[in-house]
Amino acid sequence: MGVLARGDVALADGSVVAWQFTDRTDGVSAPPYGEANLALHVDDDPDAVAANRERLAANLGIGVDDLVTMTQVHGRELVVVAGPLGEVEPPQADAVLTEAQDVALVAQVADCVPILLAGPQGTIAAVHAGWRGVVAGVVPASIEAFVERGVQPASIRAWVGPAICPACYEVGDDVREQVAAAAESAYAVTAQGTPAVDVRAGVLEQLARYQIAAEVIETCTAEDDRLYSYRRDGRTGRQAGVIIRRSPRR
Repeated sequence: MGVLARGDVALADGSVVAWQFTDRTDGVSAPPYGEANLALHVDDDPDAVAANRERLAANLGIGVDDLVTMTQVHGRELVVVAGPLGEVEPPQADAVLTEAQDVALVAQVADCVPILLAGPQGTIAAVHAGWRGVVAGVVPASIEAFVERGVQPASIRAWVGPAICPACYEVGDDVREQVAAAAESAYAVTAQGTPAVDVRAGVLEQLARYQIAAEVIETCTAEDDRLYSYRRDGRTGRQAGVIIRRSPRR
């Protein structure tokens, strides 16, 4: 399972929050999903997706059942999980949060923005935000979930992964106006001068309202062949942002 970027943060209790953004390399899916597609909803061979997820879990040092995914719906719903889901279907949500250890939260993307969040006491979340998510406010909803658990917003660490850049992301004027109303910095133009949105800038603006400065992976999904891009390819797979709080023994 290829990884575009990764890192970890040590917490006071001896646990470690590890994060990563995967790419499309070093998997078993065949074209057009080659190679490391992690999504079941794109008509890839389910056995190939299962094998790719096994590789991801192995790289994290956990079992595949310890991966928590979502059925993403481009809204603002956040689901709190206490541990692995087992036989339960993935929740319909665009953010998932846990305080459990050794459970990996997964946000799948192919142009949208994956956001990974960690509080100083070990609360973590994985968030998926496309332009609709910026408008709906999935990032503010996620930060408020941390606040409800006693976490000061400015203490939250954030990592923002690869996403489509505005030069490649043409939209209609109506979409640009909607997104800019939610986050002014998302207003953009393409390389051809046509209307665009900068979804990542919108996410960063919404984080900054809570005094959260994110670490950003600047790569554009549409420009980098190591990454899946729905806008570039249409029928394609999904990479992921993944975050886990490892127990002190690991």
